[in-house]
Amino acid sequence: MSASVRIGLVNPKSPSNVGAVMRAAGCYGAQAIFYTGIRYDRPARFHTDTKSVTLRIPLSATDDLTADLPPGMKIVCVELVEGATALPAFVHPDSALYVFGPEDSSLEQSLIDRADAVVYIPTHGCMNLAATVNVVLYDRLAKSAAASGSDQLIRQSRDA
Repeated sequence: MSASVRIGLVNPKSPSNVGAVMRAAGCYGAQAIFYTGIRYDRPARFHTDTKSVTLRIPLSATDDLTADLPPGMKIVCVELVEGATALPAFVHPDSALYVFGPEDSSLEQSLIDRADAVVYIPTHGCMNLAATVNVVLYDRLAKSAAASGSDQLIRQSRDA
């Protein structure tokens, strides 16, 4: 099984944050993004995906973020809950669905109970959705064999 990353967003409230999550997905190689709820759909007509990542990575509404996961894909909830693993100590699974809660609420306990791991970013206070996704995906990259860089990567990554 090859490594695979999916992002699950629970009832995101801000189209600008979903756009920034799309950009992070493109930067860090996520394969798909799913979201629940209706708050994103209402204002989604405002274009926030400045890199047109939706042309390469699907953004799909769903009622169940954990439905139809490929075999071996682990569910990793990112949430400020007691007993969670601090992100610096977390070992990322090869294939993972990272689930992020809404900024103005928490993940439901039933979803946390289904998770293979629950992690948190040890900050003073909570971060916004897009910042949290970026930090988690960067941590995954930094701890992987793909963490090396090159001048070619720099040239390819520049905004034109």
